[in-house]
Amino acid sequence: MRLLLDSHALVWAVDDPSKLGSAAAAACNDPSHVLEVSVATVWELSIKHALGKLLFTVPFRRWIEEAVSALSIVLLPIRLEHIYHQTELPWHHRDPFDRLLVAQALVEDVPIVSADPVFDAYGVRRWWN
Repeated sequence: MRLLLDSHALVWAVDDPSKLGSAAAAACNDPSHVLEVSVATVWELSIKHALGKLLFTVPFRRWIEEAVSALSIVLLPIRLEHIYHQTELPWHHRDPFDRLLVAQALVEDVPIVSADPVFDAYGVRRWWN
């Protein structure tokens, strides 16, 4: 099964797996699952890092490359279909990265691994506890 990791799920899966919910931890450790991370999530993390809101123990690029390798992550590109779908979403939430992640999850028909209940309002399948 394909699973789309939200930004905090990615950070915690790499740096502090004990913060993951039980279903999220099990999913990240199940080799039959394909873990995907949106390019938008990498962009979001890079912005937070550049603003000093998110610190890593190694340079950001190295952290991302090591995370991709360690978790065998597949990077999900942003396609026009994702962007078009995002424009049709109701405004339950205004965060542009979350809205794009919702659109990608709906278009790709994949659940999101996230502790954030904001995704539930969009009918996205969410894995956490």
